[in-house]
Amino acid sequence: MPRWPRLSGWLPTLGVVVLVAACGTGDDGNTSEEFAGTVDIGGGRNIYLECAGTGTPTVVFVSGLRFGADQWTMTADPASTSAFDGVAEFTRVCSYDRPGVVLGGDAVSRSDPVRQPITTSDAVADLQSLLGATDAAGPGPYVLAAHSYGGQIARLFAGTHPDEVAGLVLIDAQSEELQTLLPPEQFQEFLRLNEPPQDSLDEYPDLERVDFVRSFDEIRAAEPIRPQPLVVLSADRSVAPQIAEGVANGSLPADIDPGYGPALDAVQPKAQEDLAQLVPGAEHVTNTNSGHNINIEQPQLVVDGVRDVVDAVRDGRSEP
Repeated sequence: MPRWPRLSGWLPTLGVVVLVAACGTGDDGNTSEEFAGTVDIGGGRNIYLECAGTGTPTVVFVSGLRFGADQWTMTADPASTSAFDGVAEFTRVCSYDRPGVVLGGDAVSRSDPVRQPITTSDAVADLQSLLGATDAAGPGPYVLAAHSYGGQIARLFAGTHPDEVAGLVLIDAQSEELQTLLPPEQFQEFLRLNEPPQDSLDEYPDLERVDFVRSFDEIRAAEPIRPQPLVVLSADRSVAPQIAEGVANGSLPADIDPGYGPALDAVQPKAQEDLAQLVPGAEHVTNTNSGHNINIEQPQLVVDGVRDVVDAVRDGRSEP
């Protein structure tokens, strides 16, 4: 595990193998070439971006809480093709570091820091600035493929900038409905578990933190997503045993409420089904043989879901 906790919505990542895709560099805007480097988004700030593959629409991966671009080159099985590499085989694909994320080992975000905590609208503004400041990603509209907290960013981006989004893939994405579906005391536990411990902040004061209450309000106030191809991938493994493992190995606090895991297991199916109702004709994949980190445990499912959406966009269909 890295020194600082990487949380992707409500759980730390447990026992993953990190595989880093080889990326070349380039600054000439040629979208048929690999790119890895920082992009000046204005205001004296730079954001790290990496892209590979060729074709349209470009797929932009949006990572979970405190995860960087490397989330999409991770696999639990070293013999598996990562989500990033798999998508690069049939279209342009990009991923990026938000400010304050954590990479493998002791490495931290390659993007310039910002004042924390942020809200989801801040992350949306950064993503729009990034895509508008570089030719490396290619032209929009884009397909956004997002995991966990990244799902909030993708949804708010699609509602705020509808002309820039052609399709969505939500990978066990976080739903604002957790705030109302969870019992109040368990929602407070959700908020507590998504805050980094003080010793982590002492070491890395710029660590990503999100004001989830304000962010959920932003999602609710946003315009509905336009009809478009949407694939929702939902974990089908119980959260409670993963929380017990996290407590046992020290990656979760020992004083965690024992009712939190069962409460989350009880409401997640409803929260995920609500995501699948965001647009007509969405495809909802519930048989994933995976925990929360589907993109790491079952990356081929992500590749297949992205391919379905990309094919629909290319064919001019609003359903995958």
